[in-house]
Amino acid sequence: MLTVQRAATGTASRQLGVRTFFGTSSRAKQRLVILGSGWGGYEILRAIDKKRWNVIMVSPNNYFNFTPLLASCSVGTLEFRAAVEPVRRYTPDVIAYTAWCDSIDFKHKKLICMPATSPVKFEGSQSPSKGSSDVNESASLVPENSEKFQLTYDKLVIAVGAYSQTFNVPGVKEHAHFLKDIRDARRIRTRILECFEQANQPTITDADRRKLLNFCIVGGGPTGVEFAAELHDFLHSDIARHYPALARMAKINLYDVAPMILGGFDTGLQEYATAKFKREGIRLLTQHHVERVEEGRMFVTEEGEVNFGLLVWSTGLAPNPLIESITELKKDERTKRSLLTNGTLNVLKADTGEPDPDVFAIGDSATIENEPLPATAQVANQQAKYLTKRLNRLIKGATAADADARPFKFQNAGSLAYVGDWEAIFDRTKAARGPKGKETGRLAWLLWRSAYFTKTLSVRNKILVPMYWFLNWIFGRDLTRF
Repeated sequence: MLTVQRAATGTASRQLGVRTFFGTSSRAKQRLVILGSGWGGYEILRAIDKKRWNVIMVSPNNYFNFTPLLASCSVGTLEFRAAVEPVRRYTPDVIAYTAWCDSIDFKHKKLICMPATSPVKFEGSQSPSKGSSDVNESASLVPENSEKFQLTYDKLVIAVGAYSQTFNVPGVKEHAHFLKDIRDARRIRTRILECFEQANQPTITDADRRKLLNFCIVGGGPTGVEFAAELHDFLHSDIARHYPALARMAKINLYDVAPMILGGFDTGLQEYATAKFKREGIRLLTQHHVERVEEGRMFVTEEGEVNFGLLVWSTGLAPNPLIESITELKKDERTKRSLLTNGTLNVLKADTGEPDPDVFAIGDSATIENEPLPATAQVANQQAKYLTKRLNRLIKGATAADADARPFKFQNAGSLAYVGDWEAIFDRTKAARGPKGKETGRLAWLLWRSAYFTKTLSVRNKILVPMYWFLNWIFGRDLTRF
């Protein structure tokens, strides 16, 4: 009789799906979906309470770019691995999909996603049947399109960032290089070395060599300026040592439509950087407008045809296609590339203007209503830290009113830019706390390096970054092309 009762009890428990007291199913947790693995999304991934949230990340990259170091990586001052952090460090505590989010159904809390990996097509392979073939048991196939999958969410963080702005100049996407991703840095580094190997061939003329070794940068912001500085260092050290005749032919040209470079910096620092570049032979062509770009040449209104071996384009931000596709939420009329949020980073509904309590937007894809902030990594990172604390309070049982007690407040920590030859500029004239002021030269360079060293996210990169700096100082940069 006792045996029968035990069997019956076990059967009933299985039918009711009773869980033991020793574990909690991830399906019982609220699902937090993070779109993007940049300065905003990756910071939330790092710090969110993974024991209480069922976290899913959707990003076309399975890594985080430490963007301030990309210019150094593009000329070999640092190796590529020193500027990235892997998303997979946090799996299986979180689920990560290398995919783009194509659309969002806010009413039904559903995302439609497209894999960012190459399609798998083996001979005789068939499309998955209806339902889900997901090894993570989190996604399901889109009924009308087996190439896409769908996810549901309880809370959603939109941190997809922005694309490089081309201002619809013909030929830019086809013939210019951008500098927003570690893959861009790899392509630029390969192209620089290729230009010198091509110019070294005995089969071309000096005129063609000068065209090949004409390096053009469009955009006088921090990215364009730091790349010009890193390239100058590279040309006057390792290239001058190993290609002495070619190094004398190389030129660097920096174009911008504004009257001064580094528009967001203090005027005195702008003048310092301008004078520094002119002394080093970097041509500054401000108030110049590019009309179109073709292979190996661009057409500038004020100069005419300009030949180049490498063109790096860094002229601001354009809207992410996902943000462009969203019609249910309010958007910033000024930038046209970001969603409007309230002070607690909730997106605002287009029809009512009310905040959506389950959807948040941060970083370059978001703008706080009536409080525009600069589109910088500093802003995205601080927003992510604020939102992480808020989400962790919510999941621990705090009421929405308690979690929303204080709106986000940006704390400006200052701006840095490297200008070459172990010199930099440091602008703290707009700093929110601490001493205000500005610094130039070697001291600013030490502050620049120490700031980026301390901001690296992992112990691994805190070791790798200074190690590569030291190795390149002793042995020089690697000039192999593969």
